[in-house]
Amino acid sequence: MPKPRTLVEKIATRFASVAGPEGAMQGDFVTIRPKHVMTHDNTGAVIPKFKQLGATRIADPRQPVFAIDHDIQNTTPENLGKYAKIEKFAGEHGVDFYPAGTGISHQVMVEQGYVVPGSMVVGSDSHSNLYGALCCLGTPVVRTDAASIWATGVTWWQVPPVARVVLRGALRPGVVGKDVIVALCGYFNKDEVLNHAVEFTGEGVAGLSMDQRMSIANMTTEWGALAGVFPFDEVLKKYLQDRADYFAAGRRPGTRRAGSLGGYTRADVEAWWAAREEADAGASYAAELELDLSSIVPHVSGPNDVKTMHALPEIEGRRVAIQKAWLMSCVNARYEDLAAAAGVVRGRKVAPGVEFYLAAASADVQARAEADGHWGALVEAGATVLPSGCGTCIGLGRGTIKAGEVGISATNRNFEGRMGDKAGLVYLGSPAVVAASAVAGYICSPTKYDRVEAKGVFRRSEVPAGGGAASIIAGFPSRVAGRAWLLDKDNLNTDGIYAGKHTYNDAMTPEQMAGVIFENYDPLILKNARKGDIIVGGLNFGTGSSREQAATALKHFGVPCVIAASFSETYKRNAFNNGLVCFECPALVAHLRAKFGKGERSTLCPDISVEYGSSEVACDGQRFPFAALSPVAQELVVAGGAEEVVRRRLAAVS
Repeated sequence: MPKPRTLVEKIATRFASVAGPEGAMQGDFVTIRPKHVMTHDNTGAVIPKFKQLGATRIADPRQPVFAIDHDIQNTTPENLGKYAKIEKFAGEHGVDFYPAGTGISHQVMVEQGYVVPGSMVVGSDSHSNLYGALCCLGTPVVRTDAASIWATGVTWWQVPPVARVVLRGALRPGVVGKDVIVALCGYFNKDEVLNHAVEFTGEGVAGLSMDQRMSIANMTTEWGALAGVFPFDEVLKKYLQDRADYFAAGRRPGTRRAGSLGGYTRADVEAWWAAREEADAGASYAAELELDLSSIVPHVSGPNDVKTMHALPEIEGRRVAIQKAWLMSCVNARYEDLAAAAGVVRGRKVAPGVEFYLAAASADVQARAEADGHWGALVEAGATVLPSGCGTCIGLGRGTIKAGEVGISATNRNFEGRMGDKAGLVYLGSPAVVAASAVAGYICSPTKYDRVEAKGVFRRSEVPAGGGAASIIAGFPSRVAGRAWLLDKDNLNTDGIYAGKHTYNDAMTPEQMAGVIFENYDPLILKNARKGDIIVGGLNFGTGSSREQAATALKHFGVPCVIAASFSETYKRNAFNNGLVCFECPALVAHLRAKFGKGERSTLCPDISVEYGSSEVACDGQRFPFAALSPVAQELVVAGGAEEVVRRRLAAVS
């Protein structure tokens, strides 16, 4: 009898072209052929990777989707030229293309019908988790993966551990999806779901709208998860039927190619509904959590930390003054968000000294909000309108925070330096909270709530420590040794490793990239480190943006490996895809923190020796085990990264 499977395992099995006899189970390395792969502005960086593979045509032109959204306020000839090259490449290869102004890529993918229940859709962006709101296995991949999929239709993927999150009860009036995910990030803030795929279930799900589900699924990224998947229920079915009517009316932006897979009919929806999947009874989960939705009141996160949570009644009493407010992003700029914010500001004005910035998730969303009067109410209150895109959320364009300023944002991230100057302070909140704060001049809620403690339960299965002999393939070192830099911080994000302002500068040389590592975290590392030094980090190292330069810059500097208590899976994937070794060794990290941690951002520790053959780290007279590196991982390192692995695959079939 087949082993009971989770919903994630079932979807992964459907899209695995190479898997074990049981299908794609948790922990398995599989070859996946996703329904779609989305790239945005970073398409400009994927194109040369694709060509470097030796590829001359896209294996399946219906797979990729290009949607420009990040740096769209940048109208320099260089940036406009890059966008023109992307559009030309799309035309040459028959790929669907959505120009700047259409909307944020993830919203476009959902609105235009590329994301459907029971499918697997990946994106070269860390917030591809959003697709899980539609019962789709949406997960990030990196630029190298995107190029590989363009060239061959497939890439490698490790099925993550799966966590089940049971939502009980119902939300109080005025409490929204953003409050739910902020509460989950703050209440379960000990890496309970780090690198997991999360399945949401329970009677509380039925009371969540699709806009709320998209907010929750989107920010499972900030919670540390690789995916956040909701069930295919009546709420989703109604949403899909409404979108099918939209497609039938022919209102489609962008450039769509013959044979495009975007869009669907009501008949498609009925067929999906009849064949819908759900987790089997008795399926195994690596972790199980429960949250009582009725125990949630609005919260804000920060400053400059997603997992530091404050209940609105508490922070409101402190009257934290603000100078900036932002209503935008792929997490909270949809119709319901704009309507809620408009309801707060209607007939009022933005407080003196506060700049309030507004950008819809898409042009379609903005048009609907304009037709219903919500957009006008926000503008009349004093909001400054920005184009539909990412912009300020990633520190690009107008409205970035300045040193000494405090802001409240409806975006999904408030990492130090992400939205502007690292000396600015950014809090996260729901659209209604952002709007209320903008007109009050301090962080507050439009509705008063009593202080309530969120009610949740967490259970985890035991995880083996690792260790044991590993088979070392030809060309892979059996041992490396060097000085160790302890970076005594959990959740060190990619902005701290490689600043966002460099991310879209495709002209950076390897030497220049190596010369800016950790400038947003601790510039002293760069001054004192040398080639061969080993980086040792805390929990969830490399969280945040999917930028691969946060891994390649360390490789260019000469770091032989990065060791951490745990990693962002996207960071680890970027590392192996570019031939940089990363592995978890929490016992080593705990030892170094206890003995050498000084409360400083970085500390130079004694030499350590990494023994790959025995899967142990020797340090300070002790040995610490880690999970053996598989031949698949070693092959990526020996080849110098996934590009060469794919190049060899292309050569084998030519």
